[in-house]
Amino acid sequence: MSSIPNLERRRIQGEIIKPVYDALVQEIGKDRAQALIARAVRASVMAEARTAAAVAVNEGGDSVKSSMAPFAANFHRTYVEHGAEAGLDVEVLRSDEDHLDFDVHRCRFLEAYESLGLGDIAQILSCNRDGAFATDFDPNIFLERRQTIAQGADCCTFRYSYRRDADDSG
Repeated sequence: MSSIPNLERRRIQGEIIKPVYDALVQEIGKDRAQALIARAVRASVMAEARTAAAVAVNEGGDSVKSSMAPFAANFHRTYVEHGAEAGLDVEVLRSDEDHLDFDVHRCRFLEAYESLGLGDIAQILSCNRDGAFATDFDPNIFLERRQTIAQGADCCTFRYSYRRDADDSG
């Protein structure tokens, strides 16, 4: 995993994305530009999740894909242990074999994107990553989020659940 703190990495990414996004908007329009950025971010998320899952496998062995525990450990290592430099002020509400529930009371990712003039696509650059990361980490993990700070709420609600029967539904 990267030695650059998550928040700093995203700020650097935002600085690179800003002129590209502006040029795309001028050339192909806002909707198509946002769709392209979303597709690129999605590819980045997939790679990050696979790397994090590989680390979890190396740390936890074969039991990795049988509960929320490896995903929760990655979350705690990335966001809780690193505090403000990780980008989020979180309140963990529940963490067990089947759930990881928390609220975000301050999102420094949004603040960084807004300072770069990218507030209008913060959902694409940050918020939309969360569910995709979880599913790419383990296809049995699902995110339900009813609100985000980027949408004007006072907090983001993250409700991850581990569904053991997800593989049987195909």
